[in-house]
Amino acid sequence: MPDLKFSEMLSMQKELFELHKNEWFPLEPEYARNFLLFMVEEMGEAIAIIKKKGDASIMEDEKVRAAFCEEMADVMMYYNDTLLRYGITPDEISEAYIRKHEKNMGRDYKTEYEEKFSK
Repeated sequence: MPDLKFSEMLSMQKELFELHKNEWFPLEPEYARNFLLFMVEEMGEAIAIIKKKGDASIMEDEKVRAAFCEEMADVMMYYNDTLLRYGITPDEISEAYIRKHEKNMGRDYKTEYEEKFSK
């Protein structure tokens, strides 16, 4: 299977939207928040699998793992639907991801946590 790029995932979501554009919310910014809510709902479904089946089942049971992967794919699809509605390009999200990674690589999470919650 291929390792999908942001550009490919966004293209796939546009293709799916075109198939259902008469029934779905338009690709406009005012509908993006709905897709964040849908994404959270899908996260809840992934969490339910963890709660009901456990971590070991996700690692060892092929059916449970497939169901978990499907829910995580749904999360990513709604994430990409949100990007599309805000017109965020693959380059923009990639650059932001790289910048955030570089920032995180230099962070001291323990100290930040202690400073934030020790007041």
